[in-house]
Amino acid sequence: MTDTIWLPDFAQSNGPKYRTLENSIRQAIRSGELGEGERLPPVRELGWQAGITPGTVARAYKNLVDAGVLESTVGRGTFVPVQRKPRVSPLDHDPAATLISPRLPDVGQSDLLREAYADYAKNVERDRLLCYPVRPTQTEAIRAFVDLHRDDPIGELHEDDVVITHGGQNAISLVLMTVLRGPSPTVLVDALSYGGFRRAAEVLRARVLGVDWDDEGPIPEEFERLCRDEGVQIFLTSSEVNNPMNRTTSIRRRHEIAEIAERHGVHILDDDCYRNGPFIGPSYRQIIPELAWYTTSPCKSFSAALRVGFVAAPTGWANRLIRAASAASYGVPDAVTAAYAYVARHPKTPQILEAARQHLAYMVETAVNCLGAHRISWRKDVPLIWLELPEGWRMGEFCRIAEREGVFVRTAEDFSLRDGRQVQGVRIALNGEMSTQRLESAMMTLNGLLARPPERISV
Repeated sequence: MTDTIWLPDFAQSNGPKYRTLENSIRQAIRSGELGEGERLPPVRELGWQAGITPGTVARAYKNLVDAGVLESTVGRGTFVPVQRKPRVSPLDHDPAATLISPRLPDVGQSDLLREAYADYAKNVERDRLLCYPVRPTQTEAIRAFVDLHRDDPIGELHEDDVVITHGGQNAISLVLMTVLRGPSPTVLVDALSYGGFRRAAEVLRARVLGVDWDDEGPIPEEFERLCRDEGVQIFLTSSEVNNPMNRTTSIRRRHEIAEIAERHGVHILDDDCYRNGPFIGPSYRQIIPELAWYTTSPCKSFSAALRVGFVAAPTGWANRLIRAASAASYGVPDAVTAAYAYVARHPKTPQILEAARQHLAYMVETAVNCLGAHRISWRKDVPLIWLELPEGWRMGEFCRIAEREGVFVRTAEDFSLRDGRQVQGVRIALNGEMSTQRLESAMMTLNGLLARPPERISV
């Protein structure tokens, strides 16, 4: 470990100085100007040399330590961490040994998908293999979706209301393309939420704001203030399963949020991709059918390889969504929509889904048995565990040390806004491709780390 003579450049600063300092440090690490093991100047020394206050330096250092970009420990100061190779363990070098994204076990899906594509190849008309997909060729898939969800609390459902997309993320993007207006639209998300919401909005140059939660869901007073004062056009949320925190918006709170949205003319996109059990309450589309959208996909419940998603549009909005989908691409391939229709109507599918749910419940039980002494949030029908880190741990440091032990999880930073409130937590995504022994070993590794937070120095 060496001391560095690096200094930040504030000449081009046009924002808060602590943010400029953070960005300058990140850039210096990326360029190699700050190498692994280099010690940064003490807070007061850097403040004096750069002409900024020690408090500004301390804030930047703290944010970067929390994010895992820097390390700060007793007796050593603040420095660029050395990237060590992971310890050799049973989890190493195995693509299935990741807890970053949920994966389903194969309990018959692969064989059924082979059947579906073989059936399509056998029966498709020759000219369809030379043409772009068109909406009439998707009719069977749309009908299968409507039949499957006819009794679900997602509002009145007609075939004309449903649009097929290239998966759940594409569904979110297309809804935003349909709804957003003006040169700088504003989108609202939950303060901790699926990062795909934020990325889809930013691609369309939208400003993204976050609304905090209490025990029942988005806080109504804050939601109304943002809708009223910030010109919010759409709220992206998941009322059934908030990713990453596994929380559910209460039925009472859904009605409160819907009433505020209706009063201010704000659309709501209710994304329902992670629920694998029964509905807890009505979707926003059922409560305010003129403004709410419902999106879902079989990727988390059946197979990630079945790249198809569905949007149930609000009253009068389906044609606009179809135009947006047509502008974005020439449609989902007929082979994929035909495969979905085949799978959705196949008599084996309910058994496959139930087997996957049982396996998921067993994985959740295994994880909870290992981590139950800590602050975790879980549901037996959701392949996610939310873990709040105990005092002494920072999420970036925890994930980096866990990786050295062969366990890969995601930090709360992946789910929060850049200027949002820092939460020291990690999301564990359960991996159905792992053996029970390997999953339990990974959980026990995390449990061991949680019991031994490192000493640290305040900066």
